[in-house]
Amino acid sequence: MTSPLSGPIRQVGHVVRDIDQAIAAWVAMGVGPWYVVRDRVQRAVYRGKPCEVTMSIALANSGELQLELIAQHDDTPSIFTEFLDAHAEGFHQFAWWVRDFDETVAAAQAAGWPVVWTGGEDTATRFAYVEPPPGSPATIYELMELTEATEGMGAFFRDAAKDWDGTDPVREIRV
Repeated sequence: MTSPLSGPIRQVGHVVRDIDQAIAAWVAMGVGPWYVVRDRVQRAVYRGKPCEVTMSIALANSGELQLELIAQHDDTPSIFTEFLDAHAEGFHQFAWWVRDFDETVAAAQAAGWPVVWTGGEDTATRFAYVEPPPGSPATIYELMELTEATEGMGAFFRDAAKDWDGTDPVREIRV
């Protein structure tokens, strides 16, 4: 089957239990600086049911590729607790940034890929996590709406990494 996705993979997401420990491991490999949003309540729809989770995320780039670390701080059933229960910590998703968000989500659904996590209706960027077929390179594929705001943030993280000298490896973002 042909994939309904096209264009470059823009982000690789990892689900972790301890975000600071995970950041330290990446910094030790020379990746940074990391921009961290802590204890954020995310409203989403998980497998068709509304939910709220408290989580922290951290973002950094390695070249053109953005890395995301996700740590959920509660036990609310979510795509993240589901992954931790099945796999422990680690690589969770690839993400594509798409301008034609609704069309791309519809194409993924038409290909038989269930939408398992959605949100962003109350923020500047909508997202949908879809489950690709068994044997795919990742457990989850994220479709993230590419807007002026997300494009700007992507450039900001990429540029920060390009000129990073190793100082100030963790930078807090308040939202």
